[in-house]
Amino acid sequence: MSGPLINRPPSVKEWRLNLYLSEHDPDTTARIILDTGDSVLESHAEARRNPYDAAVPDIGDELAAGRALIAMGRLLLRAAAGDMKAVGATETETPTPLWLPRE
Repeated sequence: MSGPLINRPPSVKEWRLNLYLSEHDPDTTARIILDTGDSVLESHAEARRNPYDAAVPDIGDELAAGRALIAMGRLLLRAAAGDMKAVGATETETPTPLWLPRE
């Protein structure tokens, strides 16, 4: 018989995420590679500065990186849905949105 869950050591995993930003004014591109140890996922996103706006590279970096992270989140959710379906789980709830309508 197994002991109570409290006595079990915590399980720790490390996933490596590399974020690469590339700037070619007025465009900024973000590329994310996530290595889970079992699989590797990759996402991309871009930001483009309006030619009439001041050149502030940090803003392009933040927008491109944020968009790439959202895309990575969607990839992870799709992967989880596929894995759940593969083991016979049935979907009983509607998917949770990634952000509220006000965001």
